[in-house]
Formats: sequence, C-alpha cells, structure tokens
Amino acid sequence: MIKIGLTGGIGTGKTLVANMFKNKNIPVFIADVEAKKILNDPSVVKEVANTFNISLTTDGLIDKSELASIVFKDKAALEKLNSIIHPKVHDCFQKWILSIDALYIIYEAAIIFEKDRASYFDFTILVTAPKQVRIERVIQRDHSSEEEVKSRIKAQWPESKKKKLADFVIDNTNIKQTQQQVDKLHVKFLNFSDK
Repeated sequence: MIKIGLTGGIGTGKTLVANMFKNKNIPVFIADVEAKKILNDPSVVKEVANTFNISLTTDGLIDKSELASIVFKDKAALEKLNSIIHPKVHDCFQKWILSIDALYIIYEAAIIFEKDRASYFDFTILVTAPKQVRIERVIQRDHSSEEEVKSRIKAQWPESKKKKLADFVIDNTNIKQTQQQVDKLHVKFLNFSDK
C-alpha cells in the first residue's frame, strides 16, 4: 500500500483535494478531524486547559477560539499544543491504516514538513493557492478577520519552502483544473502501486 502525505497551508484547500481523492474511493485520513476529536477527550481537555491556563465551555470542553487566539500568536505555544495532540493523532492513524485494504491511501495534515514527517510517506502532495485567495477563503469559512487569517498564515511555513520538499504540487485556484490535477495523480499512484 502506497502512503501519500497531502499537505498545504491554511486556506489552500487541502480538504477539497482530499475529498476529490475520496470520491475516487481512496481512503483518506484527515488529521485535523482526528485532532478535534482528541481535543474533546477528557484527559486532553485537562492537560490543554492546565498548560494554557484557559477556561472551559459550559459543557466542559476547551474554548477553541480562546485556544486559537493564544497559539496562533505564539509559536512556542503552538509547538506545545502540537506536542500534546500530534502523537495521539499519529497513534489513531497507525490503528486506522491496519484496517484499510487499498492500493494507496491519503493522509491529510497541515504540518507534514514542519514535523519532519515526509519520510514516513512514499510521496507528498502540496496544495497551493495565492495568498489573497487563501485569506478570502478562510474569512468566508471561519468568519475570521483579515488580520487573524494573516497571523495564522504567518505562523506557518511559507509555500516556497514546502514546494522544495514536495514530490507533487497541486495549484488549487480553479476547481476544474484542480480536479484535472487530482485525476492525473490518481492514475500515477495506481500505476505505482501496480509495480
């Protein structure tokens, strides 16, 4: 089974691309979805609340907007949060992959290169989009201010750095062209897995 790491900065459209692969019946593991589940685990709630000294919501969960306002302004805080959540996400992925029978799988995560995880995959795909397009997408999706989105983009590695590390790059500016790029990669990965 070929393992493909799919990554990209905020607002590039990683999940859209992941769903295009999913529509081809390719199993997709979305790290962010698992991370959100883990963040609701009672032991993790306690650890994160104590680490960042933040209040809980009325239903005993982490106030995610308060947490975001802390970690996206402070790289050390973001690193600390990642060190709590990401090993647990990786454990979930390891269990998930054992249950999968497929020619290839997609693992979608924002920080594959930043966490030096690229070597775990047979290939990596970087999803890109122009900065202004990314900003507009995130404002529309999260109802964030432009300044909030810019600070979140600034907290991530620049696309230029990731492009040097990626095996494949998908420009997700035009949805029709994005689909064509996914189609080509799908055929390529099926051919690789036949060998």
